[in-house]
Amino acid sequence: MSATTRIDIGAARRFIYDDARLLERHRLAVLFDGAPGSRVLDALRPYRNDDGGWGHALEPDLRGPDSQVSSALTALEVLAELGTAADPAVAPLVTETADWLASVALPDGRVPHVLPTGVGYPAAPWMGEPSDNGLLTYAIAGHLWELGVNHPFLDAATAWCWGQIEGEEALVGGYTVEFAVHFLDAVPEPDRAAAAIERIRPLLRADGTIPVDGGQNDEKLRPLDLSARPGAPSRALFSADQISAELDRLESEQLDDGGWDFDFLHWSPGQTVDWRGIVTLGALQTLRAHGRLP
Repeated sequence: MSATTRIDIGAARRFIYDDARLLERHRLAVLFDGAPGSRVLDALRPYRNDDGGWGHALEPDLRGPDSQVSSALTALEVLAELGTAADPAVAPLVTETADWLASVALPDGRVPHVLPTGVGYPAAPWMGEPSDNGLLTYAIAGHLWELGVNHPFLDAATAWCWGQIEGEEALVGGYTVEFAVHFLDAVPEPDRAAAAIERIRPLLRADGTIPVDGGQNDEKLRPLDLSARPGAPSRALFSADQISAELDRLESEQLDDGGWDFDFLHWSPGQTVDWRGIVTLGALQTLRAHGRLP
C-alpha cells in the first residue's frame, strides 16, 4: 500500500461538481462527506418508470426513456452501494426492481441484454438491437445477493448463472467474465464459488487482464475491473504485486481536469459526460477502499 497519494482530491471533487450527474454528486457526498442516503434515492427516483423498472439513460449507453435491464442493473448497483440499512426506502425499491426483472426474464432465468423498447433511441453500438444475451444476469444476481434479497427471480437467475459458469463450455467475453466474477464474489456459497473462480483463471492473460472482443484497439478489462474490493474471493486470481501496480496506474490516470476517463467507445457527448462522472467516482471509491485515500 502506498504511504502517499498522487491524487488531487479537490480537483476530483471539482470535476464531479462541474461535469457529473446529480446522482453521482449525491453519491460522492454520501461516500465521502457522510450525507444521508435519502439524497441519493431522491436523485435516483426520476429514472424510475411506472412499471417498476428503470430507464432514461440511467445506464448511459442506452438513452431511451423505457425500462431496460441495463438501467435496472445500474439502479441495483447504487442501492447496493447504499445498503438496506441506509434508508427504509432501499429495501422496497430493491424488491420492486426484482419484481420488474421477473416480468421480463426468460424462462431459463436470465434477463435480456436489450429489450425491444430500446430500438429507435440513441444507444451504443453494442446496445442498438434487442438481444437475449444474458450476461447482465450475473451482475444483477450478485447485487441482489449483496442486498440480502429473498425473491423467486433471484433463485431462477442464480440457477442460470451456475449453469453457465459450471457448464462444459468456458465463459466467453471480457464483460461476461467480469459480471460472472461479481456474482461469484457475492453468492453465499464460498466453496463452490472458489472452485468456479479457479475455472476462470485460464481465461486471463499473464498480466491479469482479459480482452474485450469487438472493443476499441487493445481494449481490455484489468484486475481492478474484475476484482474491485479487497478481500473478495476473486482476489485469488491476482497477486499482491499486480493489485499494487494497478492501484499505482489508477492514481496516475487522473487527468488535468481532475477526473478520470474510460477506454471504451465515446459515441456521444452525453454518454461521455455521464460515464466520466461515474468512472471518476469509481476511481475514488477503489482508491479509498485500498487505503490510497483518507
